[in-house]
Order: sequence, then structure tokens, then C-alpha cells
Amino acid sequence: ACKEKCFACSCEVFAYEGTTKGARGLRLDSLPPQRIKSMFYHAYNSYLDNAFPYDELRPLTCDGQDTWGSFSLTLIDALDTLLVLGNQTEFQRVATLLQDTVDFDIDVNASVFETNIRVVGGLLSAHLLSGRAGLEREIGWPCAGPLLRMAEDAARKLLPAFQTASGMPYGTVNLLHGVSPTETPVTCTAGVGTFILEFATLSRLTGDAVFENVARRALRALWHTRSDIGLVGNHIDIMSKKWVAQDAGIGAGIDSYFEYLVKGAIMLQDEELLDMFLDYDRAIQNYTRFDDWYLWVQMHKGTVSMPVFQSLEAFWPGLQSLLGNLDSAVRTFQNYYSVWRQFGGLPEFYSIPQGYTVDKREGYPLRPELIESAMYLFRATGDHTYLQFGLDVLESIEKITKTPCGYASVKDLRDHQLDNRMESFFLAETIKYLYLLFDPAHFLHGGEDEGAGSWEEGGEGGQCVLGAGGFIFNTEAHPLDPAALHCCSRHTQERQELHDLLLSLSQPAKPGAGRAPPPPPLKQTEAPPLSQSESIALKPGERKAAPVLSCPVQPFSARLSVLGQVFSDDT
Repeated sequence: ACKEKCFACSCEVFAYEGTTKGARGLRLDSLPPQRIKSMFYHAYNSYLDNAFPYDELRPLTCDGQDTWGSFSLTLIDALDTLLVLGNQTEFQRVATLLQDTVDFDIDVNASVFETNIRVVGGLLSAHLLSGRAGLEREIGWPCAGPLLRMAEDAARKLLPAFQTASGMPYGTVNLLHGVSPTETPVTCTAGVGTFILEFATLSRLTGDAVFENVARRALRALWHTRSDIGLVGNHIDIMSKKWVAQDAGIGAGIDSYFEYLVKGAIMLQDEELLDMFLDYDRAIQNYTRFDDWYLWVQMHKGTVSMPVFQSLEAFWPGLQSLLGNLDSAVRTFQNYYSVWRQFGGLPEFYSIPQGYTVDKREGYPLRPELIESAMYLFRATGDHTYLQFGLDVLESIEKITKTPCGYASVKDLRDHQLDNRMESFFLAETIKYLYLLFDPAHFLHGGEDEGAGSWEEGGEGGQCVLGAGGFIFNTEAHPLDPAALHCCSRHTQERQELHDLLLSLSQPAKPGAGRAPPPPPLKQTEAPPLSQSESIALKPGERKAAPVLSCPVQPFSARLSVLGQVFSDDT
């Protein structure tokens, strides 16, 4: 009875560190996490039984279909979720299976954006988490490994799309032949600006700067196209740099561009990316925000063009919480939560003036964005409203979308008619964020659940501290460890410095030459210097400056620390 009341929002829920208790004393210890695991395995096993090796499951007809490529997309997307749920054995099996079966040398036209966030991001995350799964790691991990090589192979197939005069990529590329001569130059803003997390991770793990360089070039090109009032539109011609769709907002077609500026700034400790976002945010707050809703406006004039809320905008409260803007984030989340309670899900478009769905946009494809925001806000505030929301989501998905062969997208939230599709992000994002919402002690939050300890060794000689917290989720909910980037960047720089030193010693000194200057760091064309990878010991007379960004966990070698002053090994 209490669970039914919870779904109707009339049962008070108390929670602390994963324990929930109903108002009548009914203990629900571990019930939500166990139910979420059951939900995952119902969908996952249905995919394996009925759809593998196709990209996606069709839950109404119990078969499969290729959608975004033809590389068992759901299996790649769900791989790290297996480990998040604690299933090391299946993670090992699937990681080996993917290495044996997935081939990116195929004559398939693939979305550059989707392949990056789902395939490259999924493989990178699985690579960085593979140590926790008991996989045998190569010497030098995380700077080497089979899943990393698969991610690099997939990303190289996308590089031809970036070979444009503007630096902004095409939206589609043929994995075997490159960009078609007939490919349209029009792509969405998110399709240009959603690469820095995966591509910078690849560059810093492998030492090949090309990935980070093209991602930064695209970001800077897009930055220079913003309007006089500081906004960007929805679709742009990457050849002429002219805006084709001039609606500005935070939703579909733009959303993850803003997300990657913030998360990229945090992961890379990059002030340039943060400054870009803060400039955008000022314009967004000035022109698109009305009563804690965010509308769509004309990018040059700021006049309202669409007074609608889109379900893809629901990531925004979580992003605001990462920046510390909690009051605004909480109020916006409550607006979005009210829509969820109205329908049992978020419609793709919701008319704010009318308080109802928009014609032909009534569907709910089991998107994760509002759950993601709830996870961030619960960790930031401890407010049990977000656990109540999680219970509402759990009940809605179970009651409305469950089928004998998985979970189906909702075609129409007005009558809960279902659609014959289960997108891979249901296993990669929706279930993962829902599970993490109810498990605040999980290792991805810096706790010690579901893993052997809260950190692990890595790098050459095991000198790097990895996995100690501060994971950054890409827009497909694939967690990336900033410490791994620091670790491999440091090794690359040290090898380059040693190479340069040996080279200088092998060459005769010029007459009258003084002491040779220190060797330059590894060249990163257009990328910022890897100053965060150098020693953090202060020199005599220097004062430590306050960090601009929230700092992810980064390893360092140290013998002693007194009052915040770090003395490194060679001091």
C-alpha cells in the first residue's frame, strides 16, 4: 500500500545512504537497487536472446534492428553498466566478445556524433574500468589495452569528417570510404561541439594529439559563430559558417555542446572552455529563462520563437549543480518534475503556456536526462525529493513500458501507447543513473561499493592513483577518470623529455653556449600546455593560487605534505 502511495506522491520517504523507509515503517532497504538490477537484466537478456548482434532490440516484436551503424551498439553501450551493477563475469565475457566480433572496417554510413558518444565513449569507459572487472591489464595500463585500441580505431574512422575548411565536422561519415561527396554540410550544434571529452581522453591516453586538436578546432570555430547577443542557433552550415536554423535554447540539437564545455573544463582543468560556457550562460539567463523555464528564442534578436520545454533540456539542472548554481537548479528541476508527474514520463515537447504536450511530440523514448539531474542534485543537497522522484521513475517505467521482451519507448504519453524500440541509452544511461541515485556509496561517487577498494594503481610501475573519485560522465553516461589522463600525459611528457635530453647529449655543444634550456613538453598543436601534468611543488617565493575549477582527483608522487605545501620526490 505504501508503494502505491509513493507513486501517487502522498507517501513521505526518508532516506540516508541508500536506505529508504516508508511512512508506515515499511523498510525498503536495497529494494530500489535490486529492482533496478532486475529491470536491467530483463532488458539486457532480452537483447541478447532476441536482437544480438543487431544494434537495438525491438521489444514488441522480439527481434533486432541496426540503427546507428552495425556494431552491436547496445552491447557496447551497456558494457560499463554491467560493472556498475557489479557483474564482473559478464563484463569480462562481453569485453572479449566485442574484441572478437566488432569490426569498424565496414561500408556503413554512421552518425559521427552518435558513434563518438556511444561507441568511442563506451569503449573508453570500459577500458578505464577494466581493472575493477578483473581483466588482465597490459603493462602501462591505462595508457595501453585492447579496448583502448578499439576506441582509437573507431575514432580514426570519424576523423575524415573533421577535414573541412572550418574545422567543424560533417554529421555523417562512411566508416570505410570517408565522407560522401553528396553529404550535406548542415549539421546540428551538438554535432559540432560534443567531442572534447572522448577525443581529449584518447589523445592523452595514447599520446596522439590529433583527436584533441580536431575537437578543439571545432569548438573554437563554433565559438566564433555566436550572435552579437552571445547565442548559437540549432543547425549550421559547416562550410559557409552560416546558421540554417536560428532557434537558440538548451535543448535538442544544442544540449550536449554546453554540457561538454562544462565537463571538459572540469576534466581537463581548462579555463578557456569554462570561460566559453560562462559567456553563453549569461546570454541564456538573459534571453531564454522565464520563471525557471528555458524557452527557445531567435539567436540574433532574443525574441521567443518556441515557448516549449523539451525533454532533452532536463540535463540542465544537473549541469547547473556542477557549477554550484543550486537554487536555480532546484527550481528548474521542480518544473520538470511537475511535467513527469502529469504524464508518468517526459514528453519530447511540452507547451509551457498550454501545460500540455505538443502535437506529434508526445512520445517518451525512456530518456535519462531528468534522472541524471536528480542524481547530481541528490548528491549536492541530500534532499529526499530526488529519491522520491527515483521511485516515481521506477514505478512508471515498470508499469507503462515493460513488455515480455524488454522495455518499449512510449509513443504517446497521453494514452501510454508503446513504440517498437528500445534505444541503447536505456541500458547505458537511464538504468545507470537510476541505480547510482540510490547508491551514494558507489565507487563512481568515490565510495567503496561494487569494487575492491576506492582506488587502484596504474601507469608504468604502478605509480599513478586511479579511480579514487571525480569521474566525469560523457553525454551517454560513460564515466571517464581524469586521473588516467593525467597519468598517461605525465608518462608521455617524461618520455619526450628523456628523448630530448639524450638527443641533446649526443650532439656536440656549440662554442660559448651556456647551459642548455630545459626540454619543451610534448607538442600539442592548438591544445593548452599540460601544466597540470607537471610537478605541483611550489618554488621558493611562490604562492599557491586558488583553483578556478572544481578539481578532480589527480595523482602525484610525494614524500611529505605540510600545511598544503607538497614536496615532490625530486625536491
